[in-house]
Amino acid sequence: MRKRDILLVSAISLSGILSAAFAQTPAGAKPSVASGDVVSINESKIVLQTKDGSIDVTLSEKTEYKRVPPDNPSLKAAVASAFAEIGNGDKLLVTGFFSDDKKTLPARAVYLMTKLDIAQRQTKESERWSTRGISGRVASINAQTGQVNVEIRGLGNASTVVLTPKPDAKFKRYAPNSVKYSEAGASSIAELQAGDMIRALGDKSADGASFAAEEIVTGAFQTIAGTVKTVDAAKNEIVITDLQSKKDITVALGSAALLKKFPEEMAQRMAMRQGGQAGGGGARPGGQGEGRRQQADDGSAGQGGQRSGGAGRGGFGGRQRSGGIDEMLERFPNITAADLKAGDMIAVSSTKNTSLDRITAIKLLAGVEPFIRAAQATTGDQRGGQGGQSLNIPGLDGLDFP
Repeated sequence: MRKRDILLVSAISLSGILSAAFAQTPAGAKPSVASGDVVSINESKIVLQTKDGSIDVTLSEKTEYKRVPPDNPSLKAAVASAFAEIGNGDKLLVTGFFSDDKKTLPARAVYLMTKLDIAQRQTKESERWSTRGISGRVASINAQTGQVNVEIRGLGNASTVVLTPKPDAKFKRYAPNSVKYSEAGASSIAELQAGDMIRALGDKSADGASFAAEEIVTGAFQTIAGTVKTVDAAKNEIVITDLQSKKDITVALGSAALLKKFPEEMAQRMAMRQGGQAGGGGARPGGQGEGRRQQADDGSAGQGGQRSGGAGRGGFGGRQRSGGIDEMLERFPNITAADLKAGDMIAVSSTKNTSLDRITAIKLLAGVEPFIRAAQATTGDQRGGQGGQSLNIPGLDGLDFP
């Protein structure tokens, strides 16, 4: 997933690496630091794909190799390694002095995290956030008590959890116009606003109504639904006509974007259920038996199920899994820009920015027509409910965190 792109940077303290590099460098000289994926490798050179393009990392007998273990991802925990341990697809952080053209970096030190190490780290982080985490939308903030009311949407209903930051809680927030977790900066509760997306790690109360948070990540995001107007597969961009504003918006589909298609029958089933709840009916014929059928069909907990946003939420196919909506979304078919065509109705999540005609997608879901039609029927207009809370497409609100 996109987590892999930021794992090495988040796993290793960049300031610690720089400090260590400076300590090994004559006074006045400041080495450069580059990180990225190994594209190709031979005994004298590694081609490294960084966020700014590819560079050549040249090696010598003086190059020092270190490996960062997945269970203790810090510079101090790095152990001696060797060139032979590096393979294609591994992540490296390299210190040295760039050539004048900035395309060649003679390596003084190479810090390695292998694909296997990354996979192990991802698994641990995923389990940690799944079993001890919640995610949702900020409903309100109590400035006096410092508590946050978090709305957590399930597959068919929603609940509210009162989040209280622990005294030493760490806050991070996505940067404006950025979808990269690696670019998220230090934050505080003062930056929180109603409507923000939030994910927190900590301890739930026994009844699930309150949550003591030790790590909190937030961001200002938006959901836009529209009809595809044009597709440029070469640029990995599409143009949609926003259902709310009726204006054209260019959607950039970067490598970090998640593109999925909702299975048709599941979308229809879930949208009908949302429509029934929105219409005030809530209960459906069949009582508990109907709830069990819903659980078997789409992994929800039925009408009486509780959604806490953590472990125990249903997964796609009726299996009880810890990932909940995010787990369900992962099982949906992957798509690309080339799979979309003019006239398709899609929904996109992105960070809020100042641009009114261009966004960068975090998630794009096709096959969402039933949800949009249900929202339109509820609001009585053609805006898809984007002006309020009626547009609820399961999985679109979920954010990507380590």
